[in-house]
Amino acid sequence: MEAANFPFVGARRKSGNSTKRQNGRDADSRIVVMSNRLPFTYSRTAGGLKRQPSPGGLVSALEPTLRRRGGTWIGWPGVELKKGERISTRADTYRVAPVALSETDITRYYHGFSNRTLWPLFHSLPGHTQFVRKDWNVYADVNERFADVALRHARNAELVWIHDYHLMLTPEFMRRAHREARLAFFLHIPFPPFDIFRLCPWDKELLRGLIACDLIGFHIEYYAQNFIDCAEKILGARVDREAMIIEDGDRVAKVGVFPIGIEFDLFQEQAMRARRESQRERVVLGVDRLDYTKGIPERIRAFERLLELHPRHKGNVVLLQLAVPSRSQVAEYRDLKSEIDELVGQVNGRFATSTWSPIRYLYRSFPRDRLCGLYRDADVALVTPLRDGMNLVAKEYVACQVDDPGVLILSRMAGAAETMREALQVNPFDLDGTAEAIHRALTMDEEERASRISSLRRRERRDNVEAWVEYFLTAGSGESAHLEPISEREIQNWLRGYVKNYPLCLFLDYDGTLTPLVSHPSKAVLSTDMREVLMSCARRVDTEVSIVSGRSLDDVRKIVGEPSLIYAGNHGLEVEGPEIKRFRHEDLVHYEARAHELFEALEEIAGEGAWTEAKGPTLTFHLRKVPEARRSHYLTIARKLMTKHGYQARDAHAAVEARPPIGWDKGRAVLHILRELYGPDWSERVRVIYVGDDQTDEDAFRFLSGLAMTFRVGSADTPTAALHRLPNVEGVRRLLDWIGVRPLTEASSTHAPL
Repeated sequence: MEAANFPFVGARRKSGNSTKRQNGRDADSRIVVMSNRLPFTYSRTAGGLKRQPSPGGLVSALEPTLRRRGGTWIGWPGVELKKGERISTRADTYRVAPVALSETDITRYYHGFSNRTLWPLFHSLPGHTQFVRKDWNVYADVNERFADVALRHARNAELVWIHDYHLMLTPEFMRRAHREARLAFFLHIPFPPFDIFRLCPWDKELLRGLIACDLIGFHIEYYAQNFIDCAEKILGARVDREAMIIEDGDRVAKVGVFPIGIEFDLFQEQAMRARRESQRERVVLGVDRLDYTKGIPERIRAFERLLELHPRHKGNVVLLQLAVPSRSQVAEYRDLKSEIDELVGQVNGRFATSTWSPIRYLYRSFPRDRLCGLYRDADVALVTPLRDGMNLVAKEYVACQVDDPGVLILSRMAGAAETMREALQVNPFDLDGTAEAIHRALTMDEEERASRISSLRRRERRDNVEAWVEYFLTAGSGESAHLEPISEREIQNWLRGYVKNYPLCLFLDYDGTLTPLVSHPSKAVLSTDMREVLMSCARRVDTEVSIVSGRSLDDVRKIVGEPSLIYAGNHGLEVEGPEIKRFRHEDLVHYEARAHELFEALEEIAGEGAWTEAKGPTLTFHLRKVPEARRSHYLTIARKLMTKHGYQARDAHAAVEARPPIGWDKGRAVLHILRELYGPDWSERVRVIYVGDDQTDEDAFRFLSGLAMTFRVGSADTPTAALHRLPNVEGVRRLLDWIGVRPLTEASSTHAPL
């Protein structure tokens, strides 16, 4: 990362606003930072609530930016507030906005889904992962509450910067309510490969949550490509791997690589000032939070293996392992501590003498000034996590090497390994290999040590945490990403192998699929270009085209006006075509009178642009002209009326539809057409493509799952069962253009004689 090439984008300020910004009055117009915790944490004491700075580099990285630019930090204050309790919403020159969480919330959202599901899964340790629906439900609810708080502070924000795996759904909730917001997300842990991530039952929801952002940041290229791979394979999103852009329907997200740094100068200065202690043995240092991802047991076994392979180090070298207590209330972490205690005892019992113990194990936190002294004096830093998003311990050790240079041994599984190439890199599961790396580090000559540390220090000084913040903010404030229109090559990749040597049955919705959505159905007229590509498909001897619409049969047949097509109106309750028998569901006769009565009832409540479309046995109550703030009012009343008259109320685009509750939908209509054309073994004789844009098309997508190639058109606001998304009607036109001119199959007809 060449941070100098990315000037800080916070200079867009007017001197006349400095007073307002200093007292925080216009903080909402600057940056909103969202993280699980506020930059300080409250705890309850005998004297009341006590406030302390939150630990971690994120606070030290972002607080100076918020103080300089103004804005708001949103997060949990660390304690469940009692009725009437308040905390200060002022922090220096920026605001804080607390999110109230209960003990149950913390148990299920934080300890549950965040740390028993996402944490092990994203670290590629599925054996530690638990999937509990109650935890997921609370996680989603808490994310929505974070979004609600953010929306009160983000209306005029330049950027909303959301942090880490605790808040992966928050962008989606914000985007639904504030489509123009500038949203960015940074993941501080790894993003796993496709085969690991898809184990999660809520994989689609998590991906959609992040793709609601304009920018999604990761530490290294590998994590970013894993994310792009999952978006393509799980959501069916369009991707440009070279440009690192994802398009999911009408949403486009830029993916970026931003390796985080540390406060290099601060660590260096503290290392230079730290008290020096006499040390008889050479020191191999391990510093970790107590967590199963950090590989502490494997590290102890590797050190034990060193003493077996190279006895010369007995009595001369110690492993000083610092373990910071973490999540002690979780049984798995208590078990890990017991395992480490036992391992340390075994190794010391095996090799210790009356004057020397090979392992010194300290289970407690250390103040930073003391830690910097330990970093400085250690001959070797043994940083060997099983998997780590970045690992800042490796960078802190390098910053503190101000005297006789030491050697950094670094796990290849840490994100830091991608840039810290001068470290001795190891596989933490390879005990012999790690032991040999420790031996090499302990016997390395000073010239090589100095050369390696010098290069590492130069890079980490340049790519410090301040540079990381500026680099990310520059990217976050850049122009919105976009993909080029769908290309012939993309469509070939989707369809060529699928339709090769098979006849094709093509199903198309009309409104929103073949024509853009308009203010009134009568205005939805096929363009000349769309009609041309539609007919190029219909004229083929190996392709059958059906229009499946919510319009009445007469209406859709009239507006398309092509007699060679099959038409399914009223969501498939009525079907007609040149190759099949006319079909009208037998139960519709019972709803003719009810439809008239319901129409009159809906017309009585219509107002502010709402109107009722009569479609024979079904009706649609349209709300596209109604102000958005009033739509829910009309929807509630319309649904009640439909239920009262014995209908099912089904949501559609700015509308609600009254459907007879007779177990028939577009999915059943598609099955009916396929069986009529190709017989009961249709799935072995024909390939099927279905393209639609509406919730009613989801019935067909679900029915055709595993049996067809399906495409959802338009907005990504709603989850879909379709395999792929198309951004708009133009994407549909390009798809039909390819289908119409593709090489002819060997089949001489599209279906067997009836």
